[in-house]
Amino acid sequence: MDPKNKYLEYLRASLRKPSKRRIRKYSVLDLFAGCGGMALGFESVGFETTGFEMLEDACETYSANLSGECHQMFLEPGLDLGPKADVIVGGPPCQPFSVGGKQDGKRDKRDGFPAFLSAVEKYQPRLAMFENVRGMLYRNKSYFEKIIGELKSLEYVVEYKLIRAVDYGVPQKRERLFVVAHRGEWGFPRKLECDHFTAGDAIEDIAFQTDENTKFLTESMDQYVAKYEKKSHCVRPRDLHLDQPSRTVTCRNLNGATGDMLRVKLPDGRRKRLTVREGARLQSFPDWFQFFGSLGSQFNQVGNAVPPLLARELAKSVLNYLEQSVELSTNEIHRLNRPKQPLLF
Repeated sequence: MDPKNKYLEYLRASLRKPSKRRIRKYSVLDLFAGCGGMALGFESVGFETTGFEMLEDACETYSANLSGECHQMFLEPGLDLGPKADVIVGGPPCQPFSVGGKQDGKRDKRDGFPAFLSAVEKYQPRLAMFENVRGMLYRNKSYFEKIIGELKSLEYVVEYKLIRAVDYGVPQKRERLFVVAHRGEWGFPRKLECDHFTAGDAIEDIAFQTDENTKFLTESMDQYVAKYEKKSHCVRPRDLHLDQPSRTVTCRNLNGATGDMLRVKLPDGRRKRLTVREGARLQSFPDWFQFFGSLGSQFNQVGNAVPPLLARELAKSVLNYLEQSVELSTNEIHRLNRPKQPLLF
């Protein structure tokens, strides 16, 4: 590993392994926690986290790597999640809203927003935040507006923004919707004033390594890729180019055997599928962070996660908010929640 690699040095310095003995001032309930990408960012700036996740492997990964514990459960409205917390965060399943799916929204059995809203109503945190795909803003815009309305009815000011992970130190072009419900004086984090990290910054030292466990695209998949590139007039093939940030890392393009999967083209022409560690670095997980479960489960944990470096920048803003904010009156909250130009457009 190149000791002069700025990205890996930044990653190591920003996301050190949390200590279970550290006394923490503020607490976070982390709903639909996955393997702990959001929690890692929050713990890195001093929060205590408690996770809730239905998948056993993801819970094991969370608890093994973080100071907080993850409880395996299927989240439903009205559940007792323990003591009151300062902050509630969550990533309700994105499949009901993804433009790559059916976008069934609230009709999808995987919709986790009733459970998220119920927890916010019950615990009344000083701040609540959720992350989801930008698809919420399209076919399911009416449901999104209903969710915002529910948060406003609980006397929160609600703001939302599309955030590009690449602007916060993550070497990929991931874009996600973040919604924050607060009591006043909140501000989204500013973009980092530095050049974007590239996929090469993240994995150049391991990208061309192969062994008996390395997986390659099959001949039929290579043929599919060639037809796709010809039909779509690709100026540059959709391989992973080390001189620019990666495409969005997802479960599908890490774990699914599709022509669109993330892959590295080797000097001999073969296309190598990414390893869990390569995907994790593109998501900004440090190398000490270990994943548990089958290979497919680990890929899914990586692809579903909030990039920890992005979570860290959000956590810094949350910490600043908790330290400096003054609770607004109900009238002031109503004034701030009046219709105005959306932040996104």
